[in-house]
Amino acid sequence: MKLIGLTGGAGSGKSTVSAMLRELGAVIVDADEAAHAAYEPGSPGFDAVVLEFGPEYARDGRIDRAGLGELVFHDPDARSRLNAIVHPLVRDWMAAGTAEAIEAGAEVVVQDVPLLFENGLEHLYSTVLLVYVPEDFQLKRLVEGRGLTEDRARAMIAAQMPIEEKRKLAAHVIDNSDTRGATRRQVERIWKELLAT
Repeated sequence: MKLIGLTGGAGSGKSTVSAMLRELGAVIVDADEAAHAAYEPGSPGFDAVVLEFGPEYARDGRIDRAGLGELVFHDPDARSRLNAIVHPLVRDWMAAGTAEAIEAGAEVVVQDVPLLFENGLEHLYSTVLLVYVPEDFQLKRLVEGRGLTEDRARAMIAAQMPIEEKRKLAAHVIDNSDTRGATRRQVERIWKELLAT
């Protein structure tokens, strides 16, 4: 079984590449999905967030992710308190999902981790794939595709390791700044290489 790390920058199109890898046969274990699961109503994460930040961050029985996101975006102390709650839950969820895939006989498990390099996790994987677009593409996609203000998009990009630094660290780089077909061809080529080694 091969354990592969998949990462990128904000707006790089990691979800697109992740879906392509899934179509080719990889089992995807997604850190963003794990973070959503960590906040589910009735979960220890939900209770811990409400206890730590107050009931005003729960709306209609769910965590107000937008409100909480706005808080931690502007308050580094709040961000570290939230991370202390969520990160262990995400790690446990990812480990359980990976173990389940291995038990089911998966040949390749891809862990989709946005802040893989930022958190020094590259040593956990047999190889790391980076979904790359230049920073100006990141900005354009975040503003036009996700509807963020330019200031918020710039701040989001600045909060991550620069994409050019990530490019130097990754074993495989998938340039997602051209057509979907061009990206697919790169993914298929790398997939064949991964299966052959």
